[in-house]
Amino acid sequence: MSLLIGPEFSKLFRTFEHTAFRLETRDHYKSANESEALGRFVAGETVDLDWFQSWLTMIRETTAEGRRFMRVRVVTVPLTDYSRFGVFCSRYTNAAGEDIRYLKRNEAADLPDYDYWLFDSRKLVRMHFDDDENFLGGEIIEDPAVIVQHNYWRDAAWHLATRRDDFAADT
Repeated sequence: MSLLIGPEFSKLFRTFEHTAFRLETRDHYKSANESEALGRFVAGETVDLDWFQSWLTMIRETTAEGRRFMRVRVVTVPLTDYSRFGVFCSRYTNAAGEDIRYLKRNEAADLPDYDYWLFDSRKLVRMHFDDDENFLGGEIIEDPAVIVQHNYWRDAAWHLATRRDDFAADT
């Protein structure tokens, strides 16, 4: 199995035509980019969002062109520190144009227990992580039946999920 990482993986976000959907299923992700901000958030300190600006800029530019970013985060309640940090950060990504929604884990039993991106409803990328939550890369899945199943899961997750602002108000 060959995994896309780095610039090859990043290219997916510049080349889709209409929609990019992400299903997130983990309660924690390890990323060197955000580790300092996460630590400050957990400590109750002011969070510097400089690490986040390239993603936010890309979201603003992409959505200004009429393309959509959508994401459903499946979360355990009570929220982990990382999930609380995600709710905090999603205020900025939603403001930039990404539509992030939340789904409580106990309401997601019929969804897969792994992360994926679905681009234009036809390009499926399953995300792979190691046991320490580090991203290893994305696996391109080309089987049409599997892609259709992931479209169904996207639609089901979207239907069940709560808008970010409503979820944040309730947690």
